[in-house]
Amino acid sequence: MISVKELVKESRLTGNYFAPDAYLQGDLESGLIENRGGGRLLALPESFLRAIYEGLEEEVGAAAEPVLYKCGAWWGKTFYRRFAEEVSKSLGRPMADIDMIEFLQSFKQCWKTHGWGNIELDFDFYQHGFIVAQISNSAFAKSSPTLDKPKCFVEAGLLSSFFTGLTGQKLHCIQTTCESMGADCNYFVLGLPERVKRAEAWLQEKHDHATIMERLCQSQMDRYLNLE
Repeated sequence: MISVKELVKESRLTGNYFAPDAYLQGDLESGLIENRGGGRLLALPESFLRAIYEGLEEEVGAAAEPVLYKCGAWWGKTFYRRFAEEVSKSLGRPMADIDMIEFLQSFKQCWKTHGWGNIELDFDFYQHGFIVAQISNSAFAKSSPTLDKPKCFVEAGLLSSFFTGLTGQKLHCIQTTCESMGADCNYFVLGLPERVKRAEAWLQEKHDHATIMERLCQSQMDRYLNLE
């Protein structure tokens, strides 16, 4: 598996395999959408996504959150496998040999081309054991009900499985801000479960993203210094 440490190496840019004009193939008469490899794609209208949120909330209540997270995790596992196959084929190298620039270019364009918004990855907190994903114009946030906490559990589950496959470590993901609550973007924090889940209590206390990251990093420093 690719090491996160390898993601901080620089390299020259390569061609964009996931450019929409080349990656998406459609047939208006049949209503089919395919990728450039012939795999079928499914378009989910906003009304459908909203109905999923509302239906689960009505049927299972608070249990809707872990259900959506698990659905996203299953989706993310499949997405990582397909992404790895496509990128390796397009670049002629296995994922372990792909550097940061090529990975980020492919990943961000792939995410955008699939209609999930714009994503940026921040490795500034990697030394503390965390990766931060910033997503704007999220279709999931747009469709989620506006409540008092972030609701993009599908994306959180997807990111957890994708980066679990990428790093070879079991990772958990928690969302700290949400566009459905008026935030400019959605922040997600990835890390080992026992580290990231500490943020759940701080979210309930309504702390902002910057404060949560500061506390997560401080908690890691305290562990290293045996202060906990």
